[in-house]
Amino acid sequence: MKYFGKKLAAMLITVLVVSFLVFAAFSIIPGDPVTSMLGTEATPEQVQALREELGLNDPLLVRYVRWLADFAGGDMGTSYNYKMPVTKMVAEKIPVTLSLAAMSFVILVAVSVPLGIFCAKRAGGWLDRTVMILNQVIMAVPSFFSGIVITLVFGLILKLFVPGGYVSYQKNFWGFLGYLIYPAVAIALPKIAMAVKLLRSSVTEQMKLDYVRTAYSRGNRTKGVLYGHVLKNALIPVVTFLGMTLADMVAGSIIVEQVFNVPGIGRILLTSISNRDYPVVMVIIVCVSFLVILINFLVDLLYKKIDPRITLD
Repeated sequence: MKYFGKKLAAMLITVLVVSFLVFAAFSIIPGDPVTSMLGTEATPEQVQALREELGLNDPLLVRYVRWLADFAGGDMGTSYNYKMPVTKMVAEKIPVTLSLAAMSFVILVAVSVPLGIFCAKRAGGWLDRTVMILNQVIMAVPSFFSGIVITLVFGLILKLFVPGGYVSYQKNFWGFLGYLIYPAVAIALPKIAMAVKLLRSSVTEQMKLDYVRTAYSRGNRTKGVLYGHVLKNALIPVVTFLGMTLADMVAGSIIVEQVFNVPGIGRILLTSISNRDYPVVMVIIVCVSFLVILINFLVDLLYKKIDPRITLD
């Protein structure tokens, strides 16, 4: 219980620090939301009146504390640009981004774990070398470029999907999932290459240790040693990587959403940043930060499940 309390406190403090830094950053960088709202033709009187109405003339700490109090009370503010509650905007878009990140992660695990074990069992063979060469190539290609290639090959040439033909989950759930497969693959590809290389290296290193020779001396077969002993230890660094990757997929899907015209939080985040729409940017960043911290917390708990010898302090 003490561990949970410490982690919960750390999560809250981290979210507070991140939210304040973002709030402060938007107060320092050039640009004015009032100018974006009124346009360059607005008179100084109009600009000052709107700044006063929005509370932008108050000191930074006063504005931050007011925002924090409203956020804690469930009031996430109103978008300057869209003129609608931020809560409604995020509630409509975040399921799309989370679904895309979740599908990318499922593809990552489903492909990388079996392939990493396969390569480790055949380390040094021609199949292993071939996969490792492909891994190097795939790791060098960013997700957005993979998305462009996938759109070209599977969308325009093979016509397996309609580029830009996004289907809302509210209208057709299965059509929605079908469309997300392609951006999910684009996001997952470089992560799969990294995970395969990491798992292969981890398994081959574990296979050289004394406890493996002891297991073989007791009459265990290779399959039993691999799955009964080696894999548990080899998975610990991989779980760390997968946890960081899942968090990265939530945040990193923003660019790929633009390639495939997926209306997740990425689109409104980029628009809101360019328009200095602070209420929207703040809520999205706080939500993403909380998800990243929560995922890391769950990874810590998973360590204990994989290896009971690990102590959580």
